[in-house]
Amino acid sequence: MQYALYYWTGIQGRGEFVRLALEDAGADYVDMARVHGDAVMQPFLDGHSEGAQPFAPPFLKAGRQVIAQVAAILDFLGPTLDLVPQAASRRMQALQLQLTIADLVAEVHDTHHPIAASKYYEDQKSEARARAAAMRDERLPKFLGYFEQLLKANGGRHPLREHSYVDLSLFQLLSGLGYMFPRRMQALWPTLPLLRALKDRVEQRPGIAAYLASERRLAFNTNGIFRHYPELDGEK
Repeated sequence: MQYALYYWTGIQGRGEFVRLALEDAGADYVDMARVHGDAVMQPFLDGHSEGAQPFAPPFLKAGRQVIAQVAAILDFLGPTLDLVPQAASRRMQALQLQLTIADLVAEVHDTHHPIAASKYYEDQKSEARARAAAMRDERLPKFLGYFEQLLKANGGRHPLREHSYVDLSLFQLLSGLGYMFPRRMQALWPTLPLLRALKDRVEQRPGIAAYLASERRLAFNTNGIFRHYPELDGEK
């Protein structure tokens, strides 16, 4: 089956979690907005296309089905792309972990947009500084420490004891945090040896390595979820 992925062009955001799964599995897919422009998404968002109406991208079209929300998309793709254990209980665990990653991604976004997503970062810089301090000192150690503990409890290599889309999502999360908070992550890495090793292993997987070296992989930038503003990394 050929999949159609819909996400904004030029933005390194939530759509990347889905792209990594498709690329790792060597799936046949079309990045619709990159081929046809962002306007190709509007009929779906207006409810004028076949399938369930998504609230916002990313969403995936598979045959007549339209699936929105990263965790739901990955739960749908996982069995077909062999990116999740087959047992129902393990699939549920993968979804739970993906939703936990989504919680942190939401907090990451709110770090640089703590008042309103509709306002520019420059309109909320002082509030963002305060939010970033809490993110660096409290939230990152809590979330990343949880995943480090989970790896340790499951053999040290994979959260689910075998490769899954959760590994790929953790890679994207850690890569984004390394871009957004380079100084803070440099201090945290010694406490996260298993997560760092997982990130390195995923980066070397054939499909991922080829994708990262291609033009399809957008560089992190200040239009996406993970944004580097030096003042939010604790720099004076």
